[in-house]
Amino acid sequence: MNSDNYTWMQKSKGKIQMTNRERVSNILHYRKTDRMPAVHFGYWKELLLEWAAEGHISYELANAWCDGAEADAELNRLLGWDFGWSVTAGAYNGLSPMFERKVLEKLPDGFLRIQNPEGLIERIREGVESIPAEDDYQLKDREAFEKLYLPKMRFSMDRVPQESLKKLADRKDDRPLGLNLGSVLGSVRNMLSVVGMSYMMCDDFELLAEIIDTYAEMQYRCAEETLKSGAQFDYAHYWEDICFKNGPLLSPTIFEELCAKHYKKRNELCRQYGIDIISLDCDGVIEKLLPIWYENGVNTMFPLEIGTWGDQFEPARKKYGKGLLGIGGMDKTALRKDKAAVDAELERLQRLVDLGGFIPCPDHRLMPGTKWELVQYYADKVKELKV
Repeated sequence: MNSDNYTWMQKSKGKIQMTNRERVSNILHYRKTDRMPAVHFGYWKELLLEWAAEGHISYELANAWCDGAEADAELNRLLGWDFGWSVTAGAYNGLSPMFERKVLEKLPDGFLRIQNPEGLIERIREGVESIPAEDDYQLKDREAFEKLYLPKMRFSMDRVPQESLKKLADRKDDRPLGLNLGSVLGSVRNMLSVVGMSYMMCDDFELLAEIIDTYAEMQYRCAEETLKSGAQFDYAHYWEDICFKNGPLLSPTIFEELCAKHYKKRNELCRQYGIDIISLDCDGVIEKLLPIWYENGVNTMFPLEIGTWGDQFEPARKKYGKGLLGIGGMDKTALRKDKAAVDAELERLQRLVDLGGFIPCPDHRLMPGTKWELVQYYADKVKELKV
């Protein structure tokens, strides 16, 4: 093995032990590793409250959880996880300042009509964490863009937390950390709504392109300044969520025209700084957008949802070869059933692990009804998969 892989390696009782950073790097570079890490993608809030009601955790821990927080580390310890994949850091690359979240109307059916932090008007039920209903949107034309949104999309060094980033130089900790690359289209879709994006593609394509270009340039500058700081990252990570159960929310041809150049530019920047694992979070069926991502430098797909359509990783690996990597692909619904279901899922996952360049992870946040003891069982058993 290459000795460079063992910067933080220790020997215990004659057996080599690796850090989780080393395990991830080795698996995704097709090198030997000591074992498979137990990786998760977090929890729905309702599940944490269920577990608190069942006495597994405190309500304080349930309410304190978020990706990468101290509460996340405590849940890892209790459940047996090694780490969560989507823990990222970097310059702030969203709207700045964000819109004020405010209640616009209380509806007779108990729902609230609110303005969310991205300016979208939504209908929600207080206390329920789910995908909200889009009720209206403000980014409808050039006037709204230039008045309401453009000032919030500008880059400034105020977005770059220099002191925090300095602490990430020459990191020696165990947990893999991602560079937050933001999103090329997903966040813009959130501002426009699916309906608004669909109309703008037809009514003012030039404006849509300008919005995407403006937002993307700001996010590129955020990534550039983060990397200039000397902060060290194990991978880079996008969030998109622009697919659903039948495929993408827009034509792949339009997506390529509007977005491909921005992935390429950002990914080339990452590779200049030695980051060659570039992952992207997109739910749903990703098959039609995958070639655009892959050809422009994204090489690791996450969370590879199973849904009603089945495994997406093995067919993609057959098509694109070993250059395509995967994190996810574990049918999380098994964790609501019994040990036999979990065992069957682990057996299926072993076949994917055997392909190389793949790390199992539940294919989205664990949802209500997930059984505490089955999560512990899975987190223990996934470490025993042969790699």
